[in-house]
Amino acid sequence: MTFWRNLPAAALALSAVAVPMAVIAQAPMPKPERVQFAKGTSSKAIKGTIKGDQSRSFVVNLRAGQTISVKLVSSNASANFKVTAPGAQQAMFIGSISGNAMQDVVPSSGDYKIDLFLMRNAARRNESATFTITIGATG
Repeated sequence: MTFWRNLPAAALALSAVAVPMAVIAQAPMPKPERVQFAKGTSSKAIKGTIKGDQSRSFVVNLRAGQTISVKLVSSNASANFKVTAPGAQQAMFIGSISGNAMQDVVPSSGDYKIDLFLMRNAARRNESATFTITIGATG
């Protein structure tokens, strides 16, 4: 009978430890970097390095009907990116499924977000990747 009486207290104590552990395990999302093209150009190449669970996020403002292009060249095959439309809950392009380059006509105007990251297998091993990601827009 004592077991059942102490069960709520044990569950509460366990949850007090488990919840912070889950929060600690997630890396904070970086603040997106705004991508702006130099006058007379329609693309920008960004170079850098990510390691482990680090990621980089970029935002580019586009008008409906423009064509977005993103190309990733990386030293690590586990580096990928995804592209999400303004207000969307799901990505419109996922590099781990569709490859390291995308080109698509955007359906709506606004800020498109590009997230660059290492796949979980590489992040767990604390691998690093040097990269060049080229983001462009035409139309």
